[in-house]
Amino acid sequence: MDSRLRSVGVLLAGGVGQRVGLGTPKQLIEVAGRTIIEHSLAVFEAAPEIDEIVVLMTPGYAGRVREIVARGGYRKVSKVVDGGSSRTESTWRALAALGAEECNVLLHDAVRPLLEPRIITECVRALEIHEAVNVAIPSSDTVLVATPEESIGEVLDRSRLRRSQTPQCFRLSVIREAYERAMADPGFAGLPATDDCGVVLRYLPEVPIHLVQGSERNIKVTHPADLHIAELLFRLPAPVPPGDRAALAGQVIVLLGEAEPAGEAARHGSELAREAARYGAAVHVLTRAGGVRVEDFGSVAKALDDVGGADHVVLVAGAGHAGDLARASGETVADAVGTGHLGALNVARAARPHLRGSLLLQVPPGTGALHESGAAAVAGLTRALAREWASGGIRVNCLNTGASPLVAAQTSLDILISDLSGQVIDARVDGT
Repeated sequence: MDSRLRSVGVLLAGGVGQRVGLGTPKQLIEVAGRTIIEHSLAVFEAAPEIDEIVVLMTPGYAGRVREIVARGGYRKVSKVVDGGSSRTESTWRALAALGAEECNVLLHDAVRPLLEPRIITECVRALEIHEAVNVAIPSSDTVLVATPEESIGEVLDRSRLRRSQTPQCFRLSVIREAYERAMADPGFAGLPATDDCGVVLRYLPEVPIHLVQGSERNIKVTHPADLHIAELLFRLPAPVPPGDRAALAGQVIVLLGEAEPAGEAARHGSELAREAARYGAAVHVLTRAGGVRVEDFGSVAKALDDVGGADHVVLVAGAGHAGDLARASGETVADAVGTGHLGALNVARAARPHLRGSLLLQVPPGTGALHESGAAAVAGLTRALAREWASGGIRVNCLNTGASPLVAAQTSLDILISDLSGQVIDARVDGT
């Protein structure tokens, strides 16, 4: 089969979210700093295997999605189409929007925002051999078949059971033929399939459907509790995708911090400055030695005004704190708060008018109540700012710098060039 076929990601977002109960389509609800549909869009946009994206949206909300697409710069999106009243009707409309040219079609529930790039890669690879592919994971629960009297009629063999996920992937000609047969069947409306593989299985039983391993994280946001689960999953330390750091060439990066000329904190700032400059960035380093104190909003604002526009602003990790709070001096507490939470607030406030790309807040390693409370405050600030600034296309992330200065610097640069936002990330452990 021709492995050079274009691959189209279709985001099925036609639902109204009745079970979530928030009065708005669930795909437009914000989770971890972005709407759910934007998380899904970002995964497909970043996937090198995907050539085009088509969105099927709840009628009346297509304009909102077009605004999200324009603001987020999702260049692969070619169409935003009104969805139908059911999953099968939305898919039917998507197939009509794809035209006649053969292609690979990856049909994905837009309310599965935690899809992993690995799954897209494996699905497109599987379509080089198979005409139909489904994503599934083993069932961890025992599944029962109930009798009409609500007693156990049968216990199914769990070793053979799988839980279906999306994307569900097909040659366009295959899924279109299956749907044409379904729409011509008078009995289909009375007993519709619950997903697209079900349509193929019923109307093209001779076409085998290959299985690709899914992920426990690839949950579908259906009920109110799912919103909280998704939020928690997004809060897990995110893997930072390796990027092309050459993209930093010509970008303006501002580093602010309290580092003294010697010590681990200074090494973090100098290493980041050196690495950023090595890739061609224009780096401005603003520290206490130059009169910029992050606990003083006025000095931060003036320094950033003098720099002008910035693609990225980084609050470099200062010195970490350790020990019991009861034994900490007032000066130690004031220093931790001033260079930590207060410093992050001041840098964020002062940087926002100048930012074009992202804000990165670094947190130093440490132990004890003083450190933990400050780290939690900065993490909360990161997530809240990511939500507040998403409409302006500004990303906000936090990095726990529990690694060598070089590793922390390289991880910081990869975060800056990624599309991550609202993430609290642990630096990779330095194995050297």
